[in-house]
Amino acid sequence: MKDVRLTHIGGPTTLLEVAGWRLLTDPTFDPPGRRYSFGWGTGSRKRTGPALAIGDVLPVDAVLLTHEHHADNLDDAGRELLAGTPLVVTTRAGARRLGPRARGLRPWASTELTAAGRPRITVTATPCRHGPPLSRPIAGPVVGFALRWDSQDHGVFWITGDTVLFRGVRQVPQRMTVDTVLLHLGAVRFPLTGPVHYSMTAAEAVELCRLAQPRTVIPVHYEGWSHFSQGRDAVEMAFAAAPDNLAERLHWLPRRLPDGAGG
Repeated sequence: MKDVRLTHIGGPTTLLEVAGWRLLTDPTFDPPGRRYSFGWGTGSRKRTGPALAIGDVLPVDAVLLTHEHHADNLDDAGRELLAGTPLVVTTRAGARRLGPRARGLRPWASTELTAAGRPRITVTATPCRHGPPLSRPIAGPVVGFALRWDSQDHGVFWITGDTVLFRGVRQVPQRMTVDTVLLHLGAVRFPLTGPVHYSMTAAEAVELCRLAQPRTVIPVHYEGWSHFSQGRDAVEMAFAAAPDNLAERLHWLPRRLPDGAGG
């Protein structure tokens, strides 16, 4: 994808720079070491701090927040960043809790980012299910985001959000052409719930990419927390064994220096 720069700050937190816009996903800037409760007896310890401090990331024009009720997607320092951010796009429930600067979207609803001298960016919320069937009352609502702007040549920039592979996620490549996908992975698990996972496994990621056929695949949300059960090695092994030359499309962003998001 031309004229796009990405910086992976840690976990799901990624800075997207395109055509004068600075968009930040799921801000997490707390230092490592603390354990956070996710409710219903589950929790996780943060093992790795952010690659950049908040001061090195600001200013940002908008935050794309897949959900605000889990600290691995929005921690205390991230909430402080939101206070000075002009716009937050998130779930409808999250927007009600975050206040007037937040726009809440239900899946497949869209909003537009506009500013003088910059191209309009259309943000469409995509479905997520943060766990097994019937888990929403426990895991809460989550959305992903598909971004489209005028200079795109091949398709949308898709941020999957924290989700397992289910019918709603499979519908995205049926409705849209995907150029670049920012995959939230990690196969999140908790001792309390055994083998059940709450984010995509490496095998699910391969299946989704075979459906979507993106030109560029960028994993995030796979390291730095104790509740991730699969890391980079598992993802690389799965993609290396995948057909359709998927391994050649897999790109790992350095956590300190910006990198391009495709050709």
